[in-house]
Amino acid sequence: MAEVKYKGENAATGHEGEIVVDIDHISKSFGSKEVLKDISLQLKKGENIVVLGKSGQGKSVTIQCIVGLLTPDNGTVKVFGDDVAGMDEDELKKLRTRVGFLFQSGALYDSMTVRENLEFPLTRVLKMADKAEIDTRVEEVLEGVGLMDAVDKMPSDLSGGMRKRVGLARTLIVKPEIMLYDEPTTGLDPITSREISELILNMQKKYQTSSIIITHDMECAKITADRVVVMRDGTYIAEGNFDELQHSDDEFVRSFFTETK
Repeated sequence: MAEVKYKGENAATGHEGEIVVDIDHISKSFGSKEVLKDISLQLKKGENIVVLGKSGQGKSVTIQCIVGLLTPDNGTVKVFGDDVAGMDEDELKKLRTRVGFLFQSGALYDSMTVRENLEFPLTRVLKMADKAEIDTRVEEVLEGVGLMDAVDKMPSDLSGGMRKRVGLARTLIVKPEIMLYDEPTTGLDPITSREISELILNMQKKYQTSSIIITHDMECAKITADRVVVMRDGTYIAEGNFDELQHSDDEFVRSFFTETK
């Protein structure tokens, strides 16, 4: 198993920052199928890590372990220095206000307007009651994703790219310190995919988030990644920046980059 180590300066902050996620030799099986095989990874504050790998390799399982949706069979996952497996329900709820999780679908409530979708985590999760403060937060995130005009629309009235933007805004509205993206550009045309990728990068800079981005979209990886790790058969086999891995001696690693210009 190739243990991944952080090799250089943090491209986002200009220095070696603190570790906000520390995955230490975790394994995870479902029945007889071993999905994660003794993997280790550290995410630094202000850093974007892109994880590449074919379907079914355990990429999504890894980020579910970070927020306590799954528990590894062996090893530890520490977030902000605390062991996730040892957290009770209240501690997990607090953790999930600090860690944003953007699902592939955007996971919007179809019966709510865009405004109501954005207000929901503020009133239900953060228990905010000040209407003026709630309105300010809603306007701030919608301006950030370029969708202020859609505030009173229903999700069914939005394009796929707009739904992704609203999903991102709803995740960012609670001001998480870590963002986990699961295939953020899946199903989008190339132009919209690039817009979403650039938006992820802009949001990282604006909110100083640390992110793990799972993607098959190499343009997204090129735009967003400070560091790239490649997963194969439940193990990380390579790590480096985009250019380093694009010219890797390993044929499997290099195969991900063949369609990238």
